[in-house]
Amino acid sequence: MNKTELVAAIAEQAGLSKKDAEAGLKAFTDVVTKSLKKGDKVQLVGFGTFEVVKRAAREVRNPQTGATMKVKASKAPKFKAGKGLKDAIN
Repeated sequence: MNKTELVAAIAEQAGLSKKDAEAGLKAFTDVVTKSLKKGDKVQLVGFGTFEVVKRAAREVRNPQTGATMKVKASKAPKFKAGKGLKDAIN
């Protein structure tokens, strides 16, 4: 499902116009992004949790040349599915 299909599904499910559904989706993604940038966790009970994980600096090997390279420490977003979502899928 791409963004356009998601917006259409949200609009149909909630009885909104596609414009309103798209605005709601954009607001949701903006709020989650800002919260993660601040280092906060976004927890939706029954659905899942969005959080930031720290990746340590490490050395990796190029499989073609065998040369080692250093990768800087970084942060990455992570989503962990909640029990309600897991149960719905299984």
